[in-house]
Amino acid sequence: MARQAGKQNCGRVVLVSLLALLAAGLVGDFLWASFHPFSSVGMSLPSSVTTVIGQLPPNINGKDTEKKKNDKVRERKLSATFQDLAAPELKWEKMAAAPVPRLDGAAIQIRNFLYVFAGYGTIDIVHSHVDIYNFVDNTWGGRFDMPKEMTHSHLGMVTDGRYIYIVTGQYGPQCRGPTAKTFVLDTDTNSWSDFVSLPVPRYAPATQLWRGRLHVMGGSKENRHTPGLEHWSIAVKDGKALEKEWRSEIPIPRGGPHRACVVVDDRLFVIGGQEGDFMAKPGSPIFKCSRRMEVVFSDVYMLDEEMKWKVMPSMPKPDSHIEFAWKVVNNSIVIVGGTTEKHPETKKMVLVGEIFQFNLNTMKWYVIGKLPYRVNTTLVGYWEGQLYFTSGQRDKGPDDPAPRKVLAEM
Repeated sequence: MARQAGKQNCGRVVLVSLLALLAAGLVGDFLWASFHPFSSVGMSLPSSVTTVIGQLPPNINGKDTEKKKNDKVRERKLSATFQDLAAPELKWEKMAAAPVPRLDGAAIQIRNFLYVFAGYGTIDIVHSHVDIYNFVDNTWGGRFDMPKEMTHSHLGMVTDGRYIYIVTGQYGPQCRGPTAKTFVLDTDTNSWSDFVSLPVPRYAPATQLWRGRLHVMGGSKENRHTPGLEHWSIAVKDGKALEKEWRSEIPIPRGGPHRACVVVDDRLFVIGGQEGDFMAKPGSPIFKCSRRMEVVFSDVYMLDEEMKWKVMPSMPKPDSHIEFAWKVVNNSIVIVGGTTEKHPETKKMVLVGEIFQFNLNTMKWYVIGKLPYRVNTTLVGYWEGQLYFTSGQRDKGPDDPAPRKVLAEM
């Protein structure tokens, strides 16, 4: 009897030990899953606050916010394998909708006007005109046509405050390839003129004006999928080229399309983007889109007076389709929405519903709010303390981050 009791006691000890190890493992997995989205980027988040969008969160001015003990931020319910980042809920107001829905369009703000260009209406329909939104009276008007040879999506675009430089892009619907054509729009007269073509066609290149030169870099090559590393510039003034040819510059460290390109305080930043994109199906007479696996990244690079690329702190998460989704506000770069890595299980595209801030005082990224829904290729404006966005493709709902409807909402 004594031997049997000893065996039972030993069995109980082993069982208890196994249960303890199992519990410890489950707790460890839970903690890893909870903090993993932040661990790889080393970011520090400001405290969560509920903010009216009429006044951007205080930390956009470099100030810290304090979280009240009872504050709770509602989390969207997603598969545990891929979740939104924690962010404050913002109060949004719906403005006058754009005349047409747009995906992969372009936008430039000049004073109180947002010029919105081209884009897909559907995969088979592309727009070839410009709509203008007036921030002062919340109206759309002044529609005018683009040149017949100008591309309809994935453009590079920048302004000096009057002239808008439009660089290459994709001509036509579905997945046609890019062109090398460039144009200039005089917004005082709404008149167009030709510009020096890029050395080779490029699809969604990063484009900016810096030190009197128009810079174009990255993007995808002619097949729409292969990343380009080339970087060119040309001297410009008052909508005209001061040189006959583009000059080769230091290549970008990582190529690819759909990234933000921003100049602040004599520094040029290239933010986010992806390598690869949909390609035309071989032999398709309509260039029907065929899926290719792209890699979305969070890389940030800066070019300064030394003309050397420097690696900057990465975005809070990989983000693409943000070329016109940014504004500079109070010495911060604010980025609205986008797309991130594919869902690890379903492999579907995942849209971004957060607003990111790169504070140039602290050189750190913050997540400062949520959009009304996840959405990519937003066209963003900022006027009298209010942040605006229009167009893009939104998610299927709070519990499904996959893309669904192309929008005209503002």
